[in-house]
Amino acid sequence: MEHLPSAQGRSSWAWRNSTSTEDWTDFYMVLRWIQFSMVILSIVGSGSIIVYAALQQLVRHPEIRPLFYLSLSDLMLGVCWLIGVLLYGESFSAQSIACYNLQVMGQVLYISSFCYTLNYTWCLYSDLKSRIHTMVTNTSYLLTEGTGRLSRIIIILSSLIPFLLMVPVFCVGNGYTCYANYSNSCLLLHTGRLELGSSYSKVHKSTCHIVYLYSTIIFLITFFFTLLGLVILLIKTRILYKKLVTLTGFLGDQQWAKISVIERRVFLYPTTFLFCWGPAIILAMVKLLIPINVASLYVVLYVLQAFTAASQGLLNCIVYGWTQRMLQYMQQKARRDVDTQTPLLRSQKRSYCSMQTSDMENQLTISPAL
Repeated sequence: MEHLPSAQGRSSWAWRNSTSTEDWTDFYMVLRWIQFSMVILSIVGSGSIIVYAALQQLVRHPEIRPLFYLSLSDLMLGVCWLIGVLLYGESFSAQSIACYNLQVMGQVLYISSFCYTLNYTWCLYSDLKSRIHTMVTNTSYLLTEGTGRLSRIIIILSSLIPFLLMVPVFCVGNGYTCYANYSNSCLLLHTGRLELGSSYSKVHKSTCHIVYLYSTIIFLITFFFTLLGLVILLIKTRILYKKLVTLTGFLGDQQWAKISVIERRVFLYPTTFLFCWGPAIILAMVKLLIPINVASLYVVLYVLQAFTAASQGLLNCIVYGWTQRMLQYMQQKARRDVDTQTPLLRSQKRSYCSMQTSDMENQLTISPAL
């Protein structure tokens, strides 16, 4: 990164500090390896949920489908960031263009991940609400056609809306060559300000500045909206479950244990989301509000961001995936099946498969998906 020649360079477009270019290059190389390690773990984590759900034929199950799409979004985001890591340090003519568009595609994917996280929590809440309705009306629990259609619409919108929000950044940014000096931005969420040379007109600089502000503000708005939605839905889920166990007329040890699990989820889900994206949010806000560069603060935030944001796929697979009851049930079922490998017992297992599925669904009717 080259320094601007005058003091006027300390503006919203300048990226300046007393650190030499070589020191920043060494720092970015360290950041690259941190990001590479965490992204690989995230890809493995989110991929494990996808492969397991596919092999066990759980993708269409209403409790697993939102988790599957959340893991798929995390996997695609991890692959996008991995491509950025591999491109960083390479030298080719279209590097700045490639890095700029890769960053915009990454923003589409992590906003989509925000939407799928909120969708996952909403599905838990709506599922529990439906179960309470069936208990009050004394009817059997069935996934209605309207509920299934709404779920599919939300899944489509979770991918479509982030793309539509980033269309102006794609079009205007490439049209006005806002990717100038963007070679370092192949790394994840590198929100460094652009350094446009004197050859750029005021119109170009102003337009690129607006694009930068737009993408940053969209990132901040979607983050805070998702965090607020998570908190509200989880608190409402806790209230609904207390209502559910009250309707049964009995609060035993098992019921209180499930209430305590939900209370932990109310704290755990938003905390995990805030942990993953907190440093990136602080970094974006600092660069948006503070016109001068604070090198030491940026170094800390870049390192924290590389550890936390890049680990989203890993943390999501643990918090939302392997602690989820349906996956636990399938793991226990797989362990029981270890001793049923003779031809006769395999035949019996196939014969009773539908019966086991029915029993499992009856158990799920009296407890939430959390």
